[in-house]
Amino acid sequence: MNFRMSEKSLFAILLRSPWWVSIAVAVGIAGLARVALPEQYMLGGMLASMPFLGIGIVAAWRQLRSPNAARVAAAIDVVGSMSWREFSSALENAFRRDGYETRRLAGNAADFEMTRAGRSSLVSCKRWKAASTGVEPLRDLDAARSARDADDGIYVAVGGVTENARRFAAEKRLRVLEGVELANLIGVVHRARWHSAK
Repeated sequence: MNFRMSEKSLFAILLRSPWWVSIAVAVGIAGLARVALPEQYMLGGMLASMPFLGIGIVAAWRQLRSPNAARVAAAIDVVGSMSWREFSSALENAFRRDGYETRRLAGNAADFEMTRAGRSSLVSCKRWKAASTGVEPLRDLDAARSARDADDGIYVAVGGVTENARRFAAEKRLRVLEGVELANLIGVVHRARWHSAK
């Protein structure tokens, strides 16, 4: 069974918020417990703040490790400047590092088939440099996923993705891999940092 936190849960919202928000909630709960509860219950009430403290620490760690906007832009530039051979090899190697078995596919709808733990995913990435992605390549990926009976579909994009395409992807449960997530996956954030420092 896969446990996945709801995007609308309080903890998920706090994980996306600045780290100090969770810490402030933890301090507030501990302070309220100290003031409002009798002495024999005070420690229990203060311990109720621990999950919020933990979320604050995790959020701080993530936010400290995430690259700033300039590094993200530089990393995306590095990805966009790659040739197809460089890009497809980097992407394939990254998926293998994450434990996937990969196989290249012929055709326009999908470029890779990946398998891990009995699940298969199709990856469409040949149009990664497109300035804007509309619905059509996502429709092609969804059709290929259905034809091959794959579990997931991943569309890779460096340029923009239209709102219609995003809605279609959400409706069909296709993942759009872009931005810093893409740059981190193929390991170019550190290279972008080096280039921007020159």
